[in-house]
Amino acid sequence: MIVFDLACQHDHRFEGWFASGEEFSRQQERGLLRCPLCDTANVKRLPSARVRVSKGERPAPAAPSPQPAAQRPPHEMMAGLPAEIVARLREVVRSTENVGRRFPEEARKIHYEESPARAIRGQASPEEAEALRDEGIEFSALPPFLGEESH
Repeated sequence: MIVFDLACQHDHRFEGWFASGEEFSRQQERGLLRCPLCDTANVKRLPSARVRVSKGERPAPAAPSPQPAAQRPPHEMMAGLPAEIVARLREVVRSTENVGRRFPEEARKIHYEESPARAIRGQASPEEAEALRDEGIEFSALPPFLGEESH
């Protein structure tokens, strides 16, 4: 087995295990490679300074990362979640516009009908979120890796 570092068009990074480099190319050409976060088939191989080849079964999972959850890559955050939850999170990403740090401003514009109603996602500080709630603007918090990493 050979392991490649991969990324989708939204820069969600993950790894893929293949029988050979030719098998990777075959699957990529047929659109069989999909991002585990957003499910896009627009996946590319990333340059890597190291080559990882497995001569047997996949190694046991590594110990949990000491990084805070919000700093871990999206694919690590998705690991271990039930398939139904992953599917729903992917649907949120597909069906919403990522407005990034402009979330509080855009949410207000929509709420006060200064902007067309639409589904958005993005980031807000705890203080900004509290201010939105105080204004009666309803929203739901997403896991940080969806709001920050998704495009």
